[in-house]
Amino acid sequence: MKTSAQTLAIPFLILMGWAACAWGQSQAGLEPIPIVLPKPLFEGTPVNIKVPNLEKPLGRPRDPFLAPAGTVNVALHKPVECSGPPPTLGDVDMLTDGEKAGTDGTYVELGPGLQYCTIDLGARHTIYAILVWHYHKQARVYNDVIVRTADDPDFLENVATLFNNDHDNSSGLGVGKDLNYVETAEGKLIDAKGVEARYVRLYSNGNHENQLNHYVEVEVFGKPVK
Repeated sequence: MKTSAQTLAIPFLILMGWAACAWGQSQAGLEPIPIVLPKPLFEGTPVNIKVPNLEKPLGRPRDPFLAPAGTVNVALHKPVECSGPPPTLGDVDMLTDGEKAGTDGTYVELGPGLQYCTIDLGARHTIYAILVWHYHKQARVYNDVIVRTADDPDFLENVATLFNNDHDNSSGLGVGKDLNYVETAEGKLIDAKGVEARYVRLYSNGNHENQLNHYVEVEVFGKPVK
């Protein structure tokens, strides 16, 4: 004769079995996206960065990001256009040239204030993640980091905001709830949640040390929309 504890345990084990099966099915066909990180250019934990709403360091390598099999960096060598006057250093094509070292000659420097760069993927894609390196030679925090997608270059059709840490709407694009973060060789990985779009636009508004804007590389992981 089963005890009451044994009777209660049987449905619980069945439920756990169903949950494990569902989890396994949810992982089917998913695999880590192919991220290749550059060599770190500074060591240790940054100190004396007095920025509000600053994300705490993870203290370990970032977990792999899973996406459907066949997901790749669809931004590689795609055309880029940036706001403002021509860059003071580098060329805008550096955003998608595949070079992520972050050393001199591998990044573009844009003018002061709010600036943006737009990547044309050439066609609509299902986007699972966006990985951004602004400048990781030193520990910096860039202001008003906003990442959007759209179907047209003027960002009027099917606009989606994937990341926004502008907490006071100084950019004029709405108040964001995401945290400020310190640039590292890992870059900032943004979950795009499978949004479909052709264009990716990235904003920044200077950094905690000066008013200039920098990009080393931007990777967009996705697959063409069929």
